[in-house]
Amino acid sequence: MLAPKTLARRAFVLTLLATAAGSAMAQWKPTRPINLIVPWAAGGSTDQVTRVVAAELEKSLGQTIVIVNQPGASGAIGTKSALDAPKDGYTWTAGAAQDLGAYQALGSVNTSIKDWHLYLNVANIQVIGVNPSRPWKTAKELLDDMKARPGQISVATAGVTSAAHNAMDQIVKATGVKYKEVSYDGGNPAVVATVAGEADLTTQLAVEQADMIRGKRLRPLATVSDKPLELEGYGSIPPLSQTVPGFTAPANYFGIFIPKGVPDEVTKTLDKIWAEQIVKSEALKKYANSRGALFDPLYGDAAQKAVFPAVQSNAWNLFNSGKAKVSPDTVGIPKP
Repeated sequence: MLAPKTLARRAFVLTLLATAAGSAMAQWKPTRPINLIVPWAAGGSTDQVTRVVAAELEKSLGQTIVIVNQPGASGAIGTKSALDAPKDGYTWTAGAAQDLGAYQALGSVNTSIKDWHLYLNVANIQVIGVNPSRPWKTAKELLDDMKARPGQISVATAGVTSAAHNAMDQIVKATGVKYKEVSYDGGNPAVVATVAGEADLTTQLAVEQADMIRGKRLRPLATVSDKPLELEGYGSIPPLSQTVPGFTAPANYFGIFIPKGVPDEVTKTLDKIWAEQIVKSEALKKYANSRGALFDPLYGDAAQKAVFPAVQSNAWNLFNSGKAKVSPDTVGIPKP
């Protein structure tokens, strides 16, 4: 039998070795380029912020991250490609967590939010932006006209799981208005279509509308929120809650998503990068401030907790409007 001191020394050595092994495991060094699938068109909100974050990650990983735009089926095609890829850590996807959490209810991709490691970067806010040639100067004027002409006013969106569609679901729920949806393959095409007059307005994200608002090519009537938005180079956009008392909307978090099942060293490394570098990224802060987004990097359990209110709201809005094939409570999403 070993002496107590010898046992203590052995325990200490084993602890040091375990710590060293854990540290080594956390230092993943990819040996080839990483494919990061953006399941939306180039130029939209997901594409914009993902490129900023990818450039930051390349510095830490010492490897190229290739952005692959794969739009279609409201983000489902690109997301499924990432889910079906080999679980070796070299294929990621990106987008809004509330979309990722709704695919199962829609019947488009059999996955839930808990199947993914979430690396969040910003929270985005939707804005009611109208073509300047249209007559409405306030959210009240627009909503009154929608009630007077149900189904005749067109809204450009990036599809049924997009931020704009989700915003309209919330507006419909709060006001009872009806509208005509015009879908595009991404937020940027939806915004450009509104500027061109193909649609009367869009409710896509502020980050997608910011340049057009500053250039007076879109007129912002309200944020789809209970909070105003200060947009650099423009000023303050009032909240919809000023027009619709009691209106609220959960934060719409965006991020990079890695399917569970990849080697632990991959996610341990990303955890470390998020905790030590992304939370201090000046490039990401600058992007958020200039585009009207909230800088709020999160990962792990904190990320799962932060996104769930928006996942609930989105999934149930889709179900209540007849667009989801499966009741969300049957796939682990209780009513909010």
